Amino acid sequence: MIHKITLSAVIAALYVTTFVFLPISFGPIQFRVAEAMALLPFFMPEAIFGLFAGCILSNLIGGGGGFGIIDVVFGSSATLVAAWLTYKSPNIWIAAIPPVLVNAIVVGYYVAAITEIPVLLTMLYIGASQFVVCFAIGIPLSLILHRSRVFDTILLSKKENEAGIWVKK
Repeated sequence: MIHKITLSAVIAALYVTTFVFLPISFGPIQFRVAEAMALLPFFMPEAIFGLFAGCILSNLIGGGGGFGIIDVVFGSSATLVAAWLTYKSPNIWIAAIPPVLVNAIVVGYYVAAITEIPVLLTMLYIGASQFVVCFAIGIPLSLILHRSRVFDTILLSKKENEAGIWVKK
């Protein structure tokens, strides 16, 4: 139990450390580097709470990027839902989709409402940035972690199928 709590706390802390990218992490067009960790729940359920807590703290520290408590509540809730769906995904490629879609819809909607930028355009901006972070950074990062065997003791519930796509046992 202590191990799981510690792992969640480490993930939350890592998420918060990406606060240094504040200028590009908030707003209608955002590139949230921390979302590269959005695939961690695929490997370990402890990442669900870690990402959620990290997002809450980042949104509080960053002042919600000008969106205040709305970003803290709804943005963090979107991260929680996306993390759970990622955890439930059957393979790594499917696992990268929930963070893109959930954040595009939820964050895109409230950012559009606050900024008065058309909702579909805002959803497109958020979705495109999430896509880049999850697919161009998150999947390669996951490959590096998997090949380095750093998390072998944590990742015992996963295996590779013949095609090299990670699947759940």
